[in-house]
Amino acid sequence: MAAALPPQLKQIQHHLRTGQEHEKRDPVVAYYCRLYAMQTGMKLDSKTPECRKFLVKLMDQLETMKKELGDNESISQELVGHAHIENYALKMFLYADNEDRSGRFHKNMIKSFYTASLLLDVLSVFGELSEENFQHRKYAKWKATYIHNCLKNGEVPQSGPIGMEGEEYDDEYDVEHGAASQPSQPSPHVLPRDGPGANTNFSNIQIPPGAHAPANTPAEVPHFTGEPCNPVQPVPQNIPVVDPSLLNASQQGEVRLTPEDYTRAQKYCKYAGSALQYEDVGEAIQNLQKALKLLTTGRE
Repeated sequence: MAAALPPQLKQIQHHLRTGQEHEKRDPVVAYYCRLYAMQTGMKLDSKTPECRKFLVKLMDQLETMKKELGDNESISQELVGHAHIENYALKMFLYADNEDRSGRFHKNMIKSFYTASLLLDVLSVFGELSEENFQHRKYAKWKATYIHNCLKNGEVPQSGPIGMEGEEYDDEYDVEHGAASQPSQPSPHVLPRDGPGANTNFSNIQIPPGAHAPANTPAEVPHFTGEPCNPVQPVPQNIPVVDPSLLNASQQGEVRLTPEDYTRAQKYCKYAGSALQYEDVGEAIQNLQKALKLLTTGRE
């Protein structure tokens, strides 16, 4: 965005920056980052002249992008768009999580953790976050700040999920500029669901299937001038065994499929297609098998 961001809308600055970073690499991610920023900005302040002017320009930009991407199903169909953003966010999360568990702490993985949390914010444009994504967002945001602060203070971070009691992550964390400052007031979209006393022990966090560095992570390597990072070697994927009964699949007798069954089957196929965009063969196979089983038996 060329226009200066009004101070009242500071909460959306990192989402807008993420959108700008993905302008050419993944316009779908850029579009939904800006859509989230616009919707959140409207709630923050749509009345003062500078905010209204900024948000109107952002709306115009979204309309232009929507016309340019009109043939893209990730824009025209919410289900596909949700799958695209969710898969992208979790790939970035899994890359950072693998680096963390391997004891490789560096700025790229911190940025990946934090960007994953921002993209999980963006998922809220499709509705309320699932409990799993809510926990992943909270964990990723906290991990980014925790590791950043450890490195800044010359301490060795603890790998993997750890208890978070007494720790605070910072919603205004600026991973790109290597700075973290306490916000004057907490942002509503990052508060625990059960209030300040919510359990924040992530030792039992449920990591999604295939919690290893993917063949190709969507995390863009930032241009840092600090210490060089160790290159990450791709981890071979675990390909699931294909159910032999599905190899020559056909409907069993008179299977009556409901409209909801067709919708779920479509969802699995869309998820599989989105997984293949990131060369996640295992996830694609699992979703395609779910779709075949549903269509041939009427059951999941």
